Amino acid sequence: MKPCCDRMKEELERTCAHGHAPSECPDVLIAYVAKVDEFGIRVHDGASSMVRISFCRWCGARLPESKRERWFEELESRGIDPHEHEVPTKFRSDAWYPQTQPKN
Repeated sequence: MKPCCDRMKEELERTCAHGHAPSECPDVLIAYVAKVDEFGIRVHDGASSMVRISFCRWCGARLPESKRERWFEELESRGIDPHEHEVPTKFRSDAWYPQTQPKN
């Protein structure tokens, strides 16, 4: 995944000045989930919750379409329930789908 602009890149690389995990730091707002190609605004609830976004807040570029449904379909086609079975390594990252760039 290549960020759409320098500001998005900065936000994705932001770390907590106080050493907290990203999900606990109020300064780390933007998240990217590679396995489903989703960008979002973190919900600081102590978990990995986020509100998915479709456009970059800074440059307005359209962000990639989520691959969440495809991810579940691919696992199901292999007889894997991610809630009950271990997810293969390939499906824990973006390795399972071809890389595409966001369209502006």
